[in-house]
Amino acid sequence: MNSQMRKLLLSNLQPLLCMKTFHRTAAACLIHDISCGKSYDQPCDRKHQRWLTRCSGKPIHGGLTQMENKRYFSCTANTMSSGRVIDIRSDTFTKPTPEMYKAMMNAELGDDVYDGDPTAEKLQDTVAKMMKKEAALFVPTGTMGNLVSIMAHCQGRGEEVLLGEECHILVWEQAGISQIANVNARAVKTSPDGKLCLKDLEAKIRWRSDPHWPITRLICLENTFSGRVLPLNYLKQVRELADKYNVKIHLDGARLMNAVVALGTTPDAVVQYCDSVSMCFSKGLGCPVGSIVAGDKDFIARALRHRKVLGGGMRQSGILAAAALVALDKSVARLHVDHDNAKKLANGLVDMKSSVFTADPQAVETNMVIIQIQDGTNPMTVCQLLGNAHEGEEAALGQPVHMKIFPFNGSSLRGTFHQDVSTDDVDWILKKLKFVSDLLSGSEREAVINGLTKLSL
Repeated sequence: MNSQMRKLLLSNLQPLLCMKTFHRTAAACLIHDISCGKSYDQPCDRKHQRWLTRCSGKPIHGGLTQMENKRYFSCTANTMSSGRVIDIRSDTFTKPTPEMYKAMMNAELGDDVYDGDPTAEKLQDTVAKMMKKEAALFVPTGTMGNLVSIMAHCQGRGEEVLLGEECHILVWEQAGISQIANVNARAVKTSPDGKLCLKDLEAKIRWRSDPHWPITRLICLENTFSGRVLPLNYLKQVRELADKYNVKIHLDGARLMNAVVALGTTPDAVVQYCDSVSMCFSKGLGCPVGSIVAGDKDFIARALRHRKVLGGGMRQSGILAAAALVALDKSVARLHVDHDNAKKLANGLVDMKSSVFTADPQAVETNMVIIQIQDGTNPMTVCQLLGNAHEGEEAALGQPVHMKIFPFNGSSLRGTFHQDVSTDDVDWILKKLKFVSDLLSGSEREAVINGLTKLSL
């Protein structure tokens, strides 16, 4: 092992010293071994060997490993002691604004489960009017919001919902509609822009009263989908199709306000074709916790019962609702900045003409950018390289940049912009991407990748 490789590996190991004891001990052993000139196949003790085995993981879908998940891979950048840290893994990493903290401290409170919390009720009334729905219900999370909505729509046994094969409800919510609500999920092919093919959708509606079939009760749409916005005319077409077969529509609008801003319209215009909608406050709107569901009064009454049995009854929920009211008043107006920053990154990648990274500016409609990896490098490897500081980086860039980003699939990354990422940060992101692109396209490529692979992190 040459001195340059040893220095690189040591720089990647140092952050592990700040992790929990088990990993910190193993990291210390590794650092000692490398400093003494030993190789990775000469662990200092059995605990060290078990740690390496434990961290090796097993391949799963997409070519990543069990240890290469979104929580674990990001630890490196979290523990760097110097340089600029930029986190675009998700807009869920936003921190409450000073106005939110002040509103939370001064919120008028009650017992939302017993006889109502005045601030939570104000939020529910505000959202219902904003969306021109009869009522609304504050819930802890978007996952619960979607689940209580589907439970409220699908009230009988043997009922099913049609939804996109890549939608959040199906992929990222632990099949809750099946394991908890006893609702059958039937997937429809999702196009890159989030649309479900209308012909495929109609073909999968169980329209006959056949005792062999489940009953199609609901269609679920997602807006936005990976940053893409569903056009109003498309939503209208789905409404017409649903009415033809007496089927309801639920909109997973976790980032609904991003869609509203991108379309240059109002929330009620986007949700007018849907029987119910869920919206998240803790993503781009910057709140610490909370989502909301809206629909007619009977639907909300059923959703309220389901929220209770799922453990979603929050007593003094006005503390959280107060932040959401601030978000509706202040945060929506600045979402266009996140959209502009996302577009700036995509355009910058095109101008960079990198052999490693590229993006499609036309596909950037809100606050998300999908960065394609063109040279076949594993996305986890790229995430590590972007999160770590490298030899020569400070001299080349002016300071180390620790960039956190989400490994979207086996050949791409996803960056999500929010209120805690500035326009200046975009320039630093582009510098870091250029630096890592040069690493991966240079003569030291294999040495860099092999060094990270041996760490098994």
